[in-house]
Amino acid sequence: MFQGASALTLDVKGRMAIPAKHRDALLTQCEGRITLTRHPHGCLLLFPRITWEAHRLEIAAWPMSARSWQRILLGNACDVDMDSAGRILVAPELRSTVELARDVMMLGMGTHFEVWNAQKLAENEAHAVAAGMPDVLSNFSF
Repeated sequence: MFQGASALTLDVKGRMAIPAKHRDALLTQCEGRITLTRHPHGCLLLFPRITWEAHRLEIAAWPMSARSWQRILLGNACDVDMDSAGRILVAPELRSTVELARDVMMLGMGTHFEVWNAQKLAENEAHAVAAGMPDVLSNFSF
């Protein structure tokens, strides 16, 4: 299970170093083979390739009424491999689509990660807090 937030820097070539705390797990789990795709909320999803392959099959089987969502998720999917320094190259098209700049946040979301423009994530979280907890969480407690 991946969890936690990591502040990262995207280099001028569009490479991002996978945090050391996740690098070994990704090397063990999928030999550093990763799939990136676009999320409609304005971030990228980063999956170990083996996890993505199960999602890919499910998404490909969606009915024609979901074709637009298939385009977002499958049409933007990009397979990448970690290099020897633990970095991945984020394709220019994906960087542009979600406005990834120098400052990036990578969030562990259990089976995968979200990769955000740091400023957009902060704004998104501020809006979520201002809107209050959704009803579905009314009985949730720590």
